Amino acid sequence: MSANRTAGGAITSLSVVVPCYNESENVLPAYREIVSELSDLDLELVFVDDGSTDGTLARVKELAAVDPRVHFLSFTRNFGFEAAFSAGYRYSRQPWILHLDADLQFPADQARVLMAAAENGHDAVFGVRPDRRDPVVRRLGSTAFDVVARRLLRIELPPGATAFRLLRADLARRIVDLRLPGPYFLATVPRLTSRYTVVPVTHRPRSRGRSKVGLGYLALHAVELFVGFSTRPMAAASGAALLAGLVAAVLAVGGTAGLLPVRAIGVAVLAVLAVLLPVLALVVRHLVLISAGHARPRQYYVREANLPVDLTDLLCPPIPATTGVTTRVMSG
Repeated sequence: MSANRTAGGAITSLSVVVPCYNESENVLPAYREIVSELSDLDLELVFVDDGSTDGTLARVKELAAVDPRVHFLSFTRNFGFEAAFSAGYRYSRQPWILHLDADLQFPADQARVLMAAAENGHDAVFGVRPDRRDPVVRRLGSTAFDVVARRLLRIELPPGATAFRLLRADLARRIVDLRLPGPYFLATVPRLTSRYTVVPVTHRPRSRGRSKVGLGYLALHAVELFVGFSTRPMAAASGAALLAGLVAAVLAVGGTAGLLPVRAIGVAVLAVLAVLLPVLALVVRHLVLISAGHARPRQYYVREANLPVDLTDLLCPPIPATTGVTTRVMSG
């Protein structure tokens, strides 16, 4: 029997990963709610400071100084949401990982819903929002994303899944260690296991601060998913390019033979360009993802932590922090 389960199959050990970027207002409320709702478990809290420029790291250090369950990783700069939770997953020490964003739009008590589903034999459980409390633009964008990704491109995704999720730590770390050129966690889980599910959970409006994930980031992330996890965009691009090439050839012959008026040729050329330029943009993006698979900087670099960190994740040799917390190198 796994060490993280009792005779009844209940999950008893949990790492809560909390990515933070300029969330100084939310650190303490998040800590209090997590501890209040989940303190009956063998609990670890891993705050990942994604290069914050406000007092986020200071707030986390204050908590770590009085509660040994609180661990933190602080990046050398802002590396983005994917890097933040990837680091948290990699360095969590309990057999199950709960991903909970610092804004607490998903209440901590909803972890029980995810845990109940995981105890039925799933490796990953994702929360979905039947009553999503986000702006209309974000909701419409998510709907469009789902239609394109799952229905048009046939990318296997947990339907409606969010970042609020419970994962076996071994699965989470295996995905992180793949170092995919176009990392997209939700699309990678189904490639490794069929034992995943989604469950409805409560969602509430953000009460403090503002979201750091803008529409531009979401759009770029969606394009990376479409190009990196489906061959259909490139197949469509190839077909469009061939068709545009045939049309251009016909125009060239017709124009040379004097069979087409100059105005018609000009309009047709513009139409061909309207097809070719998006195709070119798609191909370039595909090549960018391919080149990202070659030697490149790591997904993130850690400046400071109060738990052992692999030497390859450090930008500089370990230096004692001014608070007395030392970044330690992971042995082995």
